Amino acid sequence: MIQNVGNHLRRGLASVFSSRASRKSASRTENNMAEDEGYRNPTEVQMSQLVLPCHTNQRGELSVGQLLKWIDTTACLSAERHAGCPCVTASMDDIYFEHTISVGQVVNIKAKVNRAFNSSMEVGIQVASEDLCSDKQWSVCKALATFVAHRELSKVKLKQITLRTEEEKTEHSVAAERRRMRLVYTDTIKDLLANCVIQDDLESRDCSRMVPAEKTRVESVELVLPPHANHQGNTFGGQIMAWMENVATIAASMEVGVCVEAYRQEAETQRRHINSAFMTFVVLDADNQPQMLPWIRPQPGDGERRYREASARKKIRLDRKYIVSCKQAEMPLSVPWDPSNQVYLSYNNVSSLKMLVARDNWVLSSEISQVRLYTLEEDKFLSFHMEMLVHVDTARAFLLLSDLRRRPEWDKHYRSVELVQQVDEDDAIYHIVSPALGGDPKPQDFVILASRRKPCDNRDPYVIAMRSVTLPTHLETSEYRRGETICSGFCFWHEGDQLTKVSYYNQATPGFLKYVTTNVTGLSSEFYTTFKACEQFLLDNRNDLAPSLQTL
Repeated sequence: MIQNVGNHLRRGLASVFSSRASRKSASRTENNMAEDEGYRNPTEVQMSQLVLPCHTNQRGELSVGQLLKWIDTTACLSAERHAGCPCVTASMDDIYFEHTISVGQVVNIKAKVNRAFNSSMEVGIQVASEDLCSDKQWSVCKALATFVAHRELSKVKLKQITLRTEEEKTEHSVAAERRRMRLVYTDTIKDLLANCVIQDDLESRDCSRMVPAEKTRVESVELVLPPHANHQGNTFGGQIMAWMENVATIAASMEVGVCVEAYRQEAETQRRHINSAFMTFVVLDADNQPQMLPWIRPQPGDGERRYREASARKKIRLDRKYIVSCKQAEMPLSVPWDPSNQVYLSYNNVSSLKMLVARDNWVLSSEISQVRLYTLEEDKFLSFHMEMLVHVDTARAFLLLSDLRRRPEWDKHYRSVELVQQVDEDDAIYHIVSPALGGDPKPQDFVILASRRKPCDNRDPYVIAMRSVTLPTHLETSEYRRGETICSGFCFWHEGDQLTKVSYYNQATPGFLKYVTTNVTGLSSEFYTTFKACEQFLLDNRNDLAPSLQTL
């Protein structure tokens, strides 16, 4: 049974505080009306397939290869519906299959374009199955695929997606972060291998149960026939993935690497690399329980390199599954920081803020001198959001607030800020000391990951996202009471020449909740005072940007 596929084609891989509805609440009402009227995303494509015996594997279950073919076909149609021209599969992100599907059950696949970039676009796919006899339904998997629009005679420039629902806004916003993560995937593997010790403990393992890696090698040659081609006359990505899954199943030994090459029998002597994939299998016994496998003894040289790269990929898969994919409410307040998971913590940091920003049910709580305070109640969390217009260039406002070391100049809640680590151009870790709150005798301290992002296109804001992390060099001490933040940060929108909308968001943690509710209910004006001080800081420094800040 396949548990995970990481397939990289072409590149190798109403609020109690106020009854006044805000304009954002009005937007939410419009969206709900649209949904009630049967709104459907114009790029959405749905496919339903009855599973027949010819679609199954030796266990009588729908083969993953066949499912991948259906997924790719549905996603491609969605991409082409938006592009208005032929599209090819560029890559497929990790897929985790949660359930098997049996003969006689129905597979329902839904795909829609999340975001269009220049000539490429991200397509989100949801797969569910149902038993028509029992009327039971369950989720099978979710997937993200990248497609590239292709025309023979002209370069393609894709139109932007029209966003109407909260879900569409969220997926569109986070898609830019996912794209960024894909682009650094290869570098992440290299950094893991260069900077982290991969514990392979080959010498301590039971050699009597080891299988030489060369004995798991399987090679298959497939002749491309008309049934294998798509409407463009080419072998489509789903068919290639099906062939790959078939070969990987034969060779199955936990993670299986698959490489696809192509050639014309008469015209070409050199093989062309088409794509590579890495598939993870779980072997089940007669009781459908996971079964232990013998160890693999890698071949010297490239075999040992691939063996260690497999360990690095396993690390990345775990980071993606438990840091990137989990719901925000399930995330611990502070997560451990280390170089091997920095890409995924940075992604989670920015995407969490973007998802909070995209919520449609913000309610206007108060407005003082054009500074608006909104609240949002969801699940266990109370969030607040402040907004104002400032006569400062958007990029400059972004740069001025990016360096948290300058925040004590305008925010009295920041007593001192120390830059602990400049991770890269866009990420930094700070140790922050704040005055005591609510009569607590001890001041608070925080260890914060700050991640900043420039816009991907003119509809995106500049973003500064912050969340708590733990560092072995900065553990909690008796001198301070350790505070935590799960999601906070700034967004900056260009509203005109030298005019910027500055918004601050914060998802309140339990230790901060009383302070938040005091301000939201109007019993305190500290939020307003602090935000106006921020505005004055930006105005005072708009023509005096420190040179060192420009290089951050």
